[in-house]
Amino acid sequence: MLSSTPKRFFLIIFIFFALIFIGFYLHITNGMFDMSVFDVARTLLGYESNEKFKLVIFDFRLPRIIIAALVGIGLAMAGVVLQGITKNGLADPGILGINAGAGAAIVIFMYFFQFQALLSDGSDWIIIMAMPIFGFVGGTAAAILIFTFALKDGRLDMQRLILTGIAINSGFGALSMYISLKMNEKDFESAAVWQAGSIYNANWIFILAMLPWIVILGFYLYKKAYLLDYFQLKENIIVGLGIQLEKEKIVMLLASVGLVSACVSVSGSIGFIGLMAPHIAKQLVGIQHKYVMPVSVLTGAGLLIFSDFIAKTVFAPSELAVGIVVSIIGIPYFLYLLVKAK
Repeated sequence: MLSSTPKRFFLIIFIFFALIFIGFYLHITNGMFDMSVFDVARTLLGYESNEKFKLVIFDFRLPRIIIAALVGIGLAMAGVVLQGITKNGLADPGILGINAGAGAAIVIFMYFFQFQALLSDGSDWIIIMAMPIFGFVGGTAAAILIFTFALKDGRLDMQRLILTGIAINSGFGALSMYISLKMNEKDFESAAVWQAGSIYNANWIFILAMLPWIVILGFYLYKKAYLLDYFQLKENIIVGLGIQLEKEKIVMLLASVGLVSACVSVSGSIGFIGLMAPHIAKQLVGIQHKYVMPVSVLTGAGLLIFSDFIAKTVFAPSELAVGIVVSIIGIPYFLYLLVKAK
């Protein structure tokens, strides 16, 4: 693992921005309706008169790319915080069951408020804006259950944490399936695609629904990133430094649950981003979280943009759920980390 310097850090940030720009270019110019760079530029600048170009870019592709980036940012940042709090490199919102808890709450929400709200043209924007709140309730419930059962003699037991997370994940997954089966046929089909992790129904209302959560909670967690360095020390040393250990952990955990809930509310359950992004970042810039968090954020955004591009093009005209593509990448990576940790 490398230690980082400001010069190295900014070089890596530049490289990631370049990669994300490439992903943006590929995503916005390719699909069922291919467009040239010139067409895209004219449309984005408002010089294009072709209404078809405007429809494809502003109603379909651009919201989808933005949501992919925001979801990647939120899940990656939550992964950094969870790994820092638990001192466990295998911690991830999906593996620990927080995704499943938020997802179950949102499925219940969709059942009572009708799934068509997700597919609307924005007329039901109040319902869509409320979805992250329901996700937050479910994610918080999952986190409380996980950390309650993982405590041993007042401390988190890492083996219990993973095992409890798997159990909670399965339990909330079963609840989501049970509620889904009570939906009508059309809604069940849409809910099943959503649960697999999909952003192909992206629109600007979804972006407005999740953006405040990502901006406010993301800024807060970045300001607190230095604490994650201290959390790697022994608890008596942390307390001796005057840090309110348990209070800070709880607040940062709740902020992470809020990020995950906002992401799940618009994209369904996408796993492994919160696992892979922090590890990739640490390999590149070392273990100081003031460097790890920004690089993780860009890694998560890039991974999800490229994964969504693959999901929409590899089997065109059919589409894969982006969660499936991420899992194809993430499962071998998780097994690699498991063997390495052993």
